[in-house]
Parts: sequence; C-alpha cells; structure tokens
Amino acid sequence: MAKVAAVDPLAGDLPAAKESLLLLLPLLLLFVLLRCFSISGPWSGRGRKKQMPPSPPALPLIGHVHLVGALPHVSLRRLAERHGGCEDLMTIRLGAVPTVVASSARAAQAVLRTHDQSFASRVRSICGDVLSYGPSDIVFAPYGERWRLAKKLATTHLLSAKKVQSYRAAREEEVALVINKIHGAAVTRTVVDMSKLLSKFTNDMVCRAVAGRSFRAEGRDRVFKQLIDDGLALLSGFNLENFYPSLARAAGGVLVRSARRNAERQRDGWDRLLGKVIDEHASEKARAPAEQNEDGGGRDQESDFIHVLLSVQDEYGLTRESIKAILVNMFAAGTDTVYLVLEFAMAELMLHQEVMAKLQQEVRSSIPKGQNTVNESDLIRMTYLKAVTKETLRLHPPSPLLVPHSCLEDCDVESFHVPAGTTLLVNVWAIGRDPKVWDAAEEFMPERFIQNGESKGVDFKGMDFQLLPFGAGRRMCPGMNFGLASIEILLANLVYHFDWELPKGVDKIDMTEAFGLTVGRKEKLLLVPVRGIVTI
Repeated sequence: MAKVAAVDPLAGDLPAAKESLLLLLPLLLLFVLLRCFSISGPWSGRGRKKQMPPSPPALPLIGHVHLVGALPHVSLRRLAERHGGCEDLMTIRLGAVPTVVASSARAAQAVLRTHDQSFASRVRSICGDVLSYGPSDIVFAPYGERWRLAKKLATTHLLSAKKVQSYRAAREEEVALVINKIHGAAVTRTVVDMSKLLSKFTNDMVCRAVAGRSFRAEGRDRVFKQLIDDGLALLSGFNLENFYPSLARAAGGVLVRSARRNAERQRDGWDRLLGKVIDEHASEKARAPAEQNEDGGGRDQESDFIHVLLSVQDEYGLTRESIKAILVNMFAAGTDTVYLVLEFAMAELMLHQEVMAKLQQEVRSSIPKGQNTVNESDLIRMTYLKAVTKETLRLHPPSPLLVPHSCLEDCDVESFHVPAGTTLLVNVWAIGRDPKVWDAAEEFMPERFIQNGESKGVDFKGMDFQLLPFGAGRRMCPGMNFGLASIEILLANLVYHFDWELPKGVDKIDMTEAFGLTVGRKEKLLLVPVRGIVTI
C-alpha cells in the first residue's frame, strides 16, 4: 500500500503566491480598508437601539489580532476581564471577521441554550469543506436538515451508551497491550514517552472502533495517524480566508487555489485508505448477509462504525462520500482529545502526589482479590477517579474555545445585539477557571466534585454551564461517552499497576501549553514506571 506523504501547505505554490501578493497588495489594502470602515456592515449600530457587546480598541486592517497571543484562550480571558460587559460578552475583530466571545457560565447559557438555534451553525472554510466532503459531516456542516440527520445517525447508531458499551472488550484488550508494554519498561526502570504511548492508545482505540480488528493490517494504524496529524495541521495553519473571507475569495485566487489543492491532496489520502476499508466491509456484508446482526456486524466480529454505516446506508440516504466524511470526523475528533486529557491527568497526578496516592488507594482497594487488572465493571465504584477526570477537564479542556459557531440570524443576547454572520467563541477554559464560580479556581482539587463520598452535582453533560469541556446545546460533542470510557479505563489501570517517578535529573513537569485545533502540553511527558503491588 502506498504511503501517504505529509502535506506541505505551501509546497509548489510559494513563489507564485508571493509574486501574486506583491502585485495585488495595493488592491488588497484598499479593499480591506473599505471593508473595515464600512458603515453598512455588522459593526454599524445605525438604526438599532442595542449595540454589539463591548470591544477593546482595534487597529485598522487587523482589528484585534495583535491582542490575541500564542495562547488565544488565555489572551481572550484577560481581554474579557478588562473590556467585557457585565454579561461577560465581548466583541473582537479578527481581521475583517466580527467575533463575539462568551467568557462566563451566564454568557455561555445565553448563547448555547437561550439562543442555541441562532448560534447552531458553523463557520465555513475551504479546507474544512474539502476535508468534510462538501461538507457532509457532523462537525463542520452548516445547521440544517442534512446536519440533523447526520447527528441523529451518530447519536443513535455510533455513539449511543449501548454502542459504547459494546466496545468494552475491545477497550480492555487495547489497555492490556499498553500495560504489558509498560511492564517491560518497569523491569529495567526505562523512561517511557507517555505522550507517544497515550497518543498511540487513543489512535488504536478509535481505529478499532471505526474499522474493526483489521486496522493494524498493512500498517493502516500508522497511516490513519499520519492522516489525522496532517489534517489537523492543515486546519490549524494560517489561512487568509479565516481573517478576510471576502478578500480571499475576491482577490486571493492564488492562495485560495493553493489551500484547496492542499486540502484535496489530504482528502485523496483519506479516499484511498477509507475506500479500501469500506470495500472490504461491503464485500463481507455481501458474502454473508444472514450473519449480520442488527448493528451491522457479524456474529463473530465486532460491529465497527463502517459495518453500522453500511447497514443503515439506505435508511439515511448515505452516499459513499458522506460515509467517509463521518468516518473522518470520528478519527479527528476522537484521537487527539482523549489523548490530551490522559496526558494532562497524568501530569497533574505527578504534580500532586497526595492526589495520586488517594487515587491509587481507591483503585487498588476496589479490585477483588485475585483479579490482576481493572475491568470496566469495576469503574462504577471509583468516585475519586471520576472526580480526577472532571477536574482535569475543568482545568485542561482539549478544545478550550470549542469549535467556532456562526450566528444564523440577527438576535439580541442579554442587552446586546449580535448580527447574522458573526462568529461565536465560547471560552470554556476561562469558564472552568472563573473565581466567581470555583473556589481556588487555579488549583487541581478533585475533592471539589465529591460530597459525602458521592459525586457532586456539577457535571459536564451540557446542563451545568460552569463546566463545558464538551460544549452544550445542539452542537454539543456527541462522542462524550466514547471518550470518557477510554480515559477512565486506561487511567485506572495506569495507577493500579504502577507507581510513577520522574526521570533522573528531572525535578519538575513543564505545563506550558501549545495551541492548535486542540491544546496540549508543549513538552513530552516522560515518566519512569515502577512496578506496584500488582503483577501480571
């Protein structure tokens, strides 16, 4: 099978792009100035009693881009503290794109519940449209009947609690592979690259759920991982369209064509791999239709996502492209997010040894005598484990600004007016650290989620707006149960089987973040496993 090369966003087009930009620069500047200072755009308050939410002073051309640093979620919280209104809503302009930022539980409730339908669409982009086949997916598709059908399919057939539970044996098998690998390192006190190990686990778990047991055949797991990494890099890279959409379409032909070509190369890689895997599943279905169960899988095989999608293809009117789009969503949304939560959890446990000890005591005391590993049936008794997971998600949501929303229609939010076409960002990172809501908001304290030995009321299922790592409303992440199941089973086994130390000569863990489509730690997490009370 041919290897899929990484995409270089400017490969082959850089000289032409530079030359075209130089020729078009005067026109671009004039166009942007007219755009920025137009009195007919959404920034004009003429004829309206209500204005948009308050805004920091802006610069011509770039708006507030210069105020948004390397960690936008951090910069936006500081700006909101200084310039946000009493409702914690703030307006910024990213180039020519008006953007409203919600930075409190009250503001999030207003936009994600009270005005949920008005903000239920997505910001369109060339790269996003190409990689999502139209878009025909769940994450990037605009709000409408097509999206509602895709969301129903995912929540009913792919990511329901029953379906997630059906992957229990697969999760336990993949966890066992990880634990066995670490045991080998523990014997010799070898340093383990936990970032790499956790990333591989989440990639393999998603691959298995999507494509079945054969996902490692011909090195497909590695190709899937490369495609995911390349796609995330492409979507998080600089794109003129993200800041000046009208300008990019009207005068940036070279750059637009370049972005489209790069996205199409990336999609071609998905086409080759997914096309082959879908064909194999379709052949299996055609050979033994009587062996198919109600979820699309055979009696002797796991009912993976491809089996399910083929079994409901006629019912939902799915094209081959829409099946691929949904599968790409599953890979992209389910891999990085789970791995980052696991990595942050282990880093926080290393920084807070008293929490590590308490968690180990709970996990190790919950396992019946003679049992040598943690099974999913054991997790229901682990209240502190669930509190550690919640606290990690509060402090380190993998998508701190969620996926941007787009306002479908003019609407009044609290005492402000928000025009159609405005982008919405919900700063769930700032909300999770709001000192008006959380005691010792910057501290890692899982105990805040436990009361009288039981889980406390605040949850992350979209009803408590002070804790929104998965979002809320119509666009809430449908993969929450799938992700949590993978996080809890592996984290429990990591602390059950091993004690952990920092490598020799290392006395601290650097928690500096790196921003992209998701936010993770900038440095690798390197740890030394020590054989604990359990051996296998």
